[in-house]
Amino acid sequence: MKAPALAFTLSLFMPVAAHAAMPASDVIGQAIDGFIRPAYGDLAERTAALEKSVEALCATPSQASLDAARAGFAQAAQGWAKVELIMFGPIREDNRLERMLFWPDRKSIGLKQVQAALASKDPDAADAEKIARKSVAMQGFGALEYVLFGTDADELATPEGAWRCTFGAAVAGNIATISADVRDGWNKPDGFAAIWSNPGPDNLTYRNGAEAVTELMGVFINGLEMVRDVRLKGFLGLRPEKDKPKQALYWRSQGTTASLAANLEGLGGLFRASHLADALSPESRWISESIEIQFANGAEAARSVKGPMEEALADPARREKLDYLGTVTSSLSNLFGVRLSGEFGLTAGFSSLDGD
Repeated sequence: MKAPALAFTLSLFMPVAAHAAMPASDVIGQAIDGFIRPAYGDLAERTAALEKSVEALCATPSQASLDAARAGFAQAAQGWAKVELIMFGPIREDNRLERMLFWPDRKSIGLKQVQAALASKDPDAADAEKIARKSVAMQGFGALEYVLFGTDADELATPEGAWRCTFGAAVAGNIATISADVRDGWNKPDGFAAIWSNPGPDNLTYRNGAEAVTELMGVFINGLEMVRDVRLKGFLGLRPEKDKPKQALYWRSQGTTASLAANLEGLGGLFRASHLADALSPESRWISESIEIQFANGAEAARSVKGPMEEALADPARREKLDYLGTVTSSLSNLFGVRLSGEFGLTAGFSSLDGD
């Protein structure tokens, strides 16, 4: 994976062309306090609720409790989607990023491991502490989705699904623990947040404001590339006959488009919280206004595509909205990578997804 390599023209964040000077520490501090910490706090609450809902399903199996657990999964997955594109900081410790969501899984490694655990009733897979030491593919949202929505998942509503439910509860507990640990990591007074928001010559990670803001800009540029080229194009072909609905993330739970919408909503929330727009000249404010409009349009388009992905792709009207989502993400990539970067005097010519 290639490291981000934005090149700033000045050692301080805002170049002469900007309307108002903004210290990098202010920009980063606003991003952390205004979005990152609240979003991870929300995720910790959602995953804790998910864990309780799966435990309740195990205690009293019924269709109602299964529906509640599935609803809890949807809420938690969307909470994760809002922050998952911030791929640095505490989430990078202890393989937490991969443990939360092992995807794309092009060789179905995770699926095979989950199916094997269900078939063998592996006792370690039913223990939240022990599963945290097993393969990352068995620990996160992908594994739990299969437990709750995959083949024979309806048996969870009956006593016959007891072991499967215990496995699911262990995975849900693991997800909740990771979420809480990442939340706490961002809230530590001497943790990563302090390092990122206080760049300087004595800071071994961020030696100046340019490096600190490079990290932030990389979230938008790499995140939009991820949404468009990996998440969306992973299942949406150039032509309908090239579509691959079962390559879509969360296709079993019909949560694909809700996750894509939450990705864009999260990036939009981060952009607003950082107040990057305040550094633009009056003549350039159209850039931030366009960014806001495109984030809203993209999220609305994604959320309007409902139902099983195979059916959505077969419906010209819904498929057109997915095509439009691709257009929106490309437009946003241009706005961040060319327009906004140009205003701030930096060159955005990198990719974290090209495998170099």
